[in-house]
Amino acid sequence: MTGTSPDGASGELVAGRTALVTGAGNGLGRAIALALAARGARVLLTGRQRDKLAAVAGEIGAAATVATVDTASPSSVAALAASLADEDISILVNNAGIAGPVAALWEVEPAEWDDVFAVNVRGVYLMCRAFLPPMIDRRSGDVVNIASVSGKRPLARRTPYTASKMAVIGLTSTLAHETGPFGICVNTVSPGPVSGPRMARNFAAEAARTGQTAAQAEEEFVGRSALRRMVTEDEVARAVLAVLNMPGLTGADIDVSAGMVAR
Repeated sequence: MTGTSPDGASGELVAGRTALVTGAGNGLGRAIALALAARGARVLLTGRQRDKLAAVAGEIGAAATVATVDTASPSSVAALAASLADEDISILVNNAGIAGPVAALWEVEPAEWDDVFAVNVRGVYLMCRAFLPPMIDRRSGDVVNIASVSGKRPLARRTPYTASKMAVIGLTSTLAHETGPFGICVNTVSPGPVSGPRMARNFAAEAARTGQTAAQAEEEFVGRSALRRMVTEDEVARAVLAVLNMPGLTGADIDVSAGMVAR
């Protein structure tokens, strides 16, 4: 046991392991990859844009490896799994996702709906399907799926996204029971709105739609949370570390939302 670090995140169950993070080129994926590396994990950074992945690898150093993949593509995921067949991957973080359209359901095109589910749900399925068998053989491993509090509360004009993230929570719950007998833990971390460029764009769009300023739109939005703020990428990454350091936890859905959702 190595004890607990000053920021409250223990690393004794992460150090020395190999973690694969999808969507690791920016945002939450980058933050999670950096946090895992800081706790002594070797990190496989995956995503669609090699230049962004390489930039994150540069921040991490020798403990990072880069591989491109389209998680919605069975052939791409199969090729990734084949290229990493010699790796002892014991942590899989399914973070890759897309926001999808912002429109009333009846204005959403079927192709737009399918695109969201292809990445946000099918991608999780394909990655688990590819990388769980070696964990089952070893009878140990962790899967952390990044879901969302969206869908647990109304989020107007975002039905494809909210439905897809709730699907991930359902997938996780059942998969935990399927893999539990093999010593594998499967959990979700569900962030609330994360402070950053994406939310800034959302507030600008809401301001344009309603006649408010972006600042007013943000203030109205964060007023719904207990802490009256959004969460940060670092806070979500620390939640992932916490989940990995709770070996008795599986089938759980952890909200990190500054109290946007309280259950």
